[in-house]
Amino acid sequence: MEKEEDVKVGANKFSERQPLGTAAQSDSKDYKEPPPAPLFEPGELKSWSFYRAGIAEFVATFLFLYITILTVMGVNRSTSKCSSVGIQGIAWSFGGMIFALVYCTAGISGGHINPAVTFGLFLARKLSLTRAIFYIVMQCLGAICGAGVVKGFEGNARYELFKGGANFVNPGYTKGDGLGAEIVGTFVLVYTVFSATDAKRNARDSHVPVCLPFLFYFFISSFNLHVCSNFSLEK
Repeated sequence: MEKEEDVKVGANKFSERQPLGTAAQSDSKDYKEPPPAPLFEPGELKSWSFYRAGIAEFVATFLFLYITILTVMGVNRSTSKCSSVGIQGIAWSFGGMIFALVYCTAGISGGHINPAVTFGLFLARKLSLTRAIFYIVMQCLGAICGAGVVKGFEGNARYELFKGGANFVNPGYTKGDGLGAEIVGTFVLVYTVFSATDAKRNARDSHVPVCLPFLFYFFISSFNLHVCSNFSLEK
């Protein structure tokens, strides 16, 4: 009896530690999970931060499309692999732009820059329907303006010749292969965003800009062997 009492006292001697054998039964958490966002939040429409976030998404998507389309068109117009940055250059342009833009806009809008990310966060109740629709509209407008500026600089004939940097299925592969590549790439993208921003992680804010460039690089480098892909819905 005395031995059992000694074990009990020793296990509970330090209050900041959990008793032995009870870790799986404890309800305490070392993190704070934010409450689910409401479906409709009309009060957001009266807040300047709401519109500022939309402007941030517009500018980020505009710059993302402008740089990446020019990079793709530059590779397509080159006569040899040595005269352009190649597939790896395209992959790094996507990854580098995402790194810079997410780093700049994460504190303003969350740095979505992709309707797939916004839609996924909406389904997870991380943002309201009002904000999700506004983000997606601003992202699409930014993409249209970015592509329009490229077309204005390059000229209509050259833009149409290189198809505006649009995706296409490489010879020897079907549209089903292309669809599968886009589904897998988009799934991994959204999964990475959710994992990097999980409330259970420590210092999670710094992980998002760092991990996304490598994600884009590896997937675009591998998928372009089969399908010219970018798993970016606004593009």
